[in-house]
Amino acid sequence: MTRPGPANPADLDFCVDLAREAGQLTLEWYRGRDFSIDHKHDGSPVTAADLAVEALMRERLNTAYPNDSVLGEEHPDTAGASDRAWVIDPIDGTKAFMKGVPLFANLLALVDEHGPAVGVIHLPALGETVWAGRGLGAFHNGEPCRVNDHGGLDGAFVCTSGFGYWPEGALSSLLDSPVKLRTWGDAYGYALVATGRVEAMVDPEAFAWDLAPIAVVIAEAGGCFSAFDGRTGGDVWSSGSAVATNNRIHDDLVALFQ
Repeated sequence: MTRPGPANPADLDFCVDLAREAGQLTLEWYRGRDFSIDHKHDGSPVTAADLAVEALMRERLNTAYPNDSVLGEEHPDTAGASDRAWVIDPIDGTKAFMKGVPLFANLLALVDEHGPAVGVIHLPALGETVWAGRGLGAFHNGEPCRVNDHGGLDGAFVCTSGFGYWPEGALSSLLDSPVKLRTWGDAYGYALVATGRVEAMVDPEAFAWDLAPIAVVIAEAGGCFSAFDGRTGGDVWSSGSAVATNNRIHDDLVALFQ
């Protein structure tokens, strides 16, 4: 199989700039604390801020890349003539956003025939941005970033977004293991892995828009990204689950869940 070439640096620059612009709008809503809240068919919340931020991102993408498809959490998908798609999560961590907790993120990725090519995790309330492009490396606020080299589960910090969606046996195995379990979750947890501050982040259930940028960010930071069952590959970002690690503990951690 031919190894895919590097992403276009111009696409990555655009992705970072747009995520940061989205972050500015998100902060306006966050600081104003005046937004309506509805619930989707699955019971998850959606705010007027989610809708406004995604609308902004779609407008910018449709202008700059009219031939690309756009997929997002809050608005209907739009099909393009190219084989590329931009994937948007306007506010990842909406529940944190609603409660005034600053760990929410703006997520954006470009996916081509090989999988995610560029991706950005922008944490506007924290002033942090983590981004990566295939073959271009991973960066944290402009400086190269990398996973840590902690080996073994003993003392490894493992993050997750919550416990209610975990398979009972898998959660019990994790609790019985020597890892340090924390709920520094949603996209923030993956940013922590990519920058070497924790060893792993696990989501037994997740949507494609939650994970599209994560796949390329973790890979370019030297980590390992897989589905909950350990499966890897170009389409794993749309598998519905995720395990991201510093690579050294990946196999041992995934084995706990089987």
